[in-house]
Amino acid sequence: MAILKVARMGHPVLRGKSRAVDRRDIKGPVVQRLIDDLIETMTEYQGVGLAAPQVHEGLRILVASLDAGDEGRTSEPVAIINPELSAVGSELVEDWEGCLSIPDIRGRVPRAREVVVRAFDRHGERVDLRAQDYAARIIQHETDHLDGILFLDRMRSFESLTFLDEYARYLKV
Repeated sequence: MAILKVARMGHPVLRGKSRAVDRRDIKGPVVQRLIDDLIETMTEYQGVGLAAPQVHEGLRILVASLDAGDEGRTSEPVAIINPELSAVGSELVEDWEGCLSIPDIRGRVPRAREVVVRAFDRHGERVDLRAQDYAARIIQHETDHLDGILFLDRMRSFESLTFLDEYARYLKV
């Protein structure tokens, strides 16, 4: 496993649409190594999610710690491959987001409160995930990366845009 270089805002890889992964390739060593490297990189930089384009790979793969906000839960990060995302209902919740590709910046982003994701797991099995609140936010943020969208693109206003140290000092609830 390896800690990979994270692309920063401005790099063209973050604005491209990622290619779907052929199901036959999911169990292969290249995809499995990439998943392991994504998890190791996410963990090293204390992230809760990371998408393949963020490490210069234009593939529809993301990893996420979907229980990151739940105390007492310690499940392993999940790999989500070729996600198809649908909002459940029309409720939007605006909350703070940051991104490893936009270091030290935070902003308030509206997201669906609940989503359903149809995807493949790292074993090539079809999975259907239902996520709410923070887990839904993580999945939407990382899925956006697969389509070349950054959280700044989703913000309604830049009035909440702030540096991490100012966020921690004045704004974190």
